Amino acid sequence: MPKITFLPMNRTVDVAAGTSLLEAAHEHDIPLEGACEGSLACSTCHVIVDPAWFERLAAASEDEEDVLDEAFGLTPSSRLACQVEVTDDLDGLQVTIPAYTVNISVDRNKKGT
Repeated sequence: MPKITFLPMNRTVDVAAGTSLLEAAHEHDIPLEGACEGSLACSTCHVIVDPAWFERLAAASEDEEDVLDEAFGLTPSSRLACQVEVTDDLDGLQVTIPAYTVNISVDRNKKGT
């Protein structure tokens, strides 16, 4: 199973291929909101992909890019976690949950297990 690391909590989890990053976060109690439950209606699952991995992801759809325009702290390697499907090729991927989203703030000092 691919291992994905969520920062800033530095939590590495096993994720089944075919699972979205948002689903993986929820399965492992990682604080990533996803208010619209993956329907591309919000940007609360905005993550920043490690730039070294960004080109390995499937390209974002035009709809995803439109929603990302609403994200706080947008970067060139920003994606919506609900739209990134984990594949075996993504073993070792690191994504950062921004300090703020539209609805929540991640406690950057909290360490995962």
